[in-house]
Amino acid sequence: MIVELGHFALVLALALALVQSVLPLIGARVGDARLMETGSTTALGGFVMLALAFAALTHAYVVSDFSVLNVAENSHSAKPLLYKITGVWGNHEGSMLLWVLILSFFGALVALFGRDLPASLKANVLSVQAWITVAFLLFILLTSNPFARLDPPPFEGNDLNPILQDIGLAIHPPMLYLGYVGFSIAFSFAVAALIDGRIDAAWARWVRPWTLVAWVFLTAGIAMGSYWAYYELGWGGWWFWDPVENASFMPWLSGTALLHSALVMEKRSALKIWTVLLAILTFSLSLLGTFLVRSGVLTSVHAFATDPTRGVFILGILCVFVGGSLALFALRASSLEGGGLFAPISREGALVFNNLFLTTACATVLIGTLYPLVLEVTTGAKISVGPPFFNLTFGPLMLPLLFAVPFGPLLAWKRGDLLGAAQRLYFAAGAAFVAVLFVMAITQGAAILSALGVGLAVWLMIGSFVDLWGRASFAKAGFSNALRRLAGLPRSVFGTAIAHFGLGATLLGIVAVGAFGTETVTTMAPGQTVHAGGWGVRFEGLAPRDGPNFTEEVGRFTILDGTSEAGRIESARRLYTARQQPTTEAGISTHLFSQVYVALGDAVANGGQTVVRIWTKPLVTLIWLGCVAMAIGGLVSLSDRRLRIGAPARAKRRGGRPIAEPAE
Repeated sequence: MIVELGHFALVLALALALVQSVLPLIGARVGDARLMETGSTTALGGFVMLALAFAALTHAYVVSDFSVLNVAENSHSAKPLLYKITGVWGNHEGSMLLWVLILSFFGALVALFGRDLPASLKANVLSVQAWITVAFLLFILLTSNPFARLDPPPFEGNDLNPILQDIGLAIHPPMLYLGYVGFSIAFSFAVAALIDGRIDAAWARWVRPWTLVAWVFLTAGIAMGSYWAYYELGWGGWWFWDPVENASFMPWLSGTALLHSALVMEKRSALKIWTVLLAILTFSLSLLGTFLVRSGVLTSVHAFATDPTRGVFILGILCVFVGGSLALFALRASSLEGGGLFAPISREGALVFNNLFLTTACATVLIGTLYPLVLEVTTGAKISVGPPFFNLTFGPLMLPLLFAVPFGPLLAWKRGDLLGAAQRLYFAAGAAFVAVLFVMAITQGAAILSALGVGLAVWLMIGSFVDLWGRASFAKAGFSNALRRLAGLPRSVFGTAIAHFGLGATLLGIVAVGAFGTETVTTMAPGQTVHAGGWGVRFEGLAPRDGPNFTEEVGRFTILDGTSEAGRIESARRLYTARQQPTTEAGISTHLFSQVYVALGDAVANGGQTVVRIWTKPLVTLIWLGCVAMAIGGLVSLSDRRLRIGAPARAKRRGGRPIAEPAE
């Protein structure tokens, strides 16, 4: 009965979304406040219905209701409770339901917190958001119904894909979807403004917080997915330029450009056309990622579906929304004003420079991802575009951008002083030079490019805080006065510095692992020690062990630093009994920011030995810690009152009574 209620709630959500997609839009055209207000009511109601549907599917998984086809195909009664819950979105149908739930959640947030939006803009935004919801609810109900029944039901389920039975799955997909789908709000604002024919700095002020929220979640989601693949797949890598990895990375690049472009538009009323176009393209790339994952055109550990019918349906959604929004943009673009003028050397100029390189890099990743697919469709030829292509094209595009990042916050709006900014960065440049010399000294000059990479990372990390140092006037105001000035700075300034520092930390981790990491593949017998990358790894032996829905053979290892013990880890070869599918569970020993990574291979016949892969990875955790810092920087910026929709800045009258006045 609960399953039927969930299905009925899904149908009701579609009905509410249809109402939301039409009535507020009509109300905005005719100026009817009551019709416009239906958008808020239906948005909240639709979210409640989708939450009920999702709860019903979750209940079916928790109680192992194998009369539901989706549960029978992706669950097992012996599976731990945590993985029964995460299994709800560990499959195509359930993940699409989560996708639409998050979509309606953002619409409900606009309904709740958009009270200060102009009524017509809010109504148009909610209508556009409802168009997307209707399309994907139709997709779910017509091609991917998560509540389809089995008659008769099987006694036992097929179990969830073993590589998805991990705590990372509880975190990675929801965060990734919050990022993907969060950009739908920026898209809805862009299309709504184009419908209204009015785009100004106030519009950018409304868009930027929603974009920042989506960007924070997408950053965290990509980082979590990278770390999950790193430790779960037993391959020792953190990024492979997999097409589905690229599908999440492209919206991140475009969304980063959108954030910076919206800042220029808000502060200087410039880059209006650029900002609207980026808002459309960022969500379009999110839709493209959805198509790639679920159409069956890609074979990937991340891909869900292989049904071409579903792929054609999503391709239709992609064409309608991307084509329709770009057509509307083309229709309105000529009527949009260019905005304020600025000199090439200015903060606006620096942000334009940033955006040009980010969008070019995004286009490069897009071409490398789609070219093999297009070539196969048009000629039948199959080629592979892998890491060498992306490393040779994406890397050089990032170098000038990363070098320019510390300059941006130091330049004034409209017209800046490049020489003055460079003088303030002397200390960062000196530290970067020392880092380069240090790396060359310890490698006897054998790693020049790596040394330059480390220097660039240090330049980024130290340069990110130069703006804070200058604003607080530590060199002139005295330490106590400087601390007071520092505490009074807007939080968005701190957020920018933290995010840029995180970018430098991630770069440092990437360079260190790529240049100084080692890989050793050998056979080991119990009691044998292998030395790799300055560490000793002693194999203690193998032992069998049973899990709730798997059996495994566990290898125990001791990590040695010289002759002293530095840690103990376990690696395993695991077999999930329901699917008879093996997995590799890597053992990882973390030492500050570095790691020793051990994965078991197959046993050697009649030899009493086991194949073992050992990686040493210096500073590898900085890759993900830097991403965490970027996300924290975004959250700090989001806490700035000037980024809260409708939140006025506080001021005081001369008599001390607080009043409200608009934030700057």
